[in-house]
Amino acid sequence: MNDRQQIILQWVNDKQRISVTELSQICQVSEVTIRHDLTRLEQRHYLRRVHGFAVAIQTDDVDTRMMSNFAQKQKLAKFAASLIQDGETVFFESGSSIALLAQYLADKKNLTVITVSSYVASLLKSMPCEVVLLGGMYQKTSQTVVGPLTRLCLQQMNFSKAFMGIDGFTQMTGFTGRDMLRADVVNAVVDKGAENIVLTDSSKFGQINLNPLGPISAFSRVITDDKLPEEYQQQLSAAGVKVSLVG
Repeated sequence: MNDRQQIILQWVNDKQRISVTELSQICQVSEVTIRHDLTRLEQRHYLRRVHGFAVAIQTDDVDTRMMSNFAQKQKLAKFAASLIQDGETVFFESGSSIALLAQYLADKKNLTVITVSSYVASLLKSMPCEVVLLGGMYQKTSQTVVGPLTRLCLQQMNFSKAFMGIDGFTQMTGFTGRDMLRADVVNAVVDKGAENIVLTDSSKFGQINLNPLGPISAFSRVITDDKLPEEYQQQLSAAGVKVSLVG
């Protein structure tokens, strides 16, 4: 994927639907070139093409999800890393924002990271920390493990902080996830009673998914960007959740 195609994918994921004409203006290339790029990206299952438009697709692929709001997710990850102290044992779930945490751990000493994500584990291979990759049924697209064996592994683990992603939040539903099995893992983590921290960009708020995560009160903090509407800030604060807005 070249630099222009990365820019295209960023815009498609951020806007969900964008015209060829607009992409041509953004990238300052011809519409013919944009159509060629979209064809290549569609062949690799990064997006869908409809007449005159490119449309985002729902995917569990971590690389693809990371391209959505990438710069903002980097800022969120950097802030989240500042909460991790030397000598801690922490849990990392499998979201794209969580994966970006890995690049900000180089200065941490005597850190142990427990994760269900082989993607996260691979990013940590050059970091000066111990990595515990749990077992379970492997979901190839999301590169994460799930299921009863994963729950059993979690029962044997202790950690002080857990960083998790979400796919949706409303006051009525609380935090929700798209995947039933990964939601089950998150709920098993929440049951451990550590300091549970949600790391997500504000685009997830207002969305509803099938699978509930937690109760809201089981989470101590939400780290998100400063575009989070005031109503959600108030709802989280009223539930006792600290909201950290990162600009």
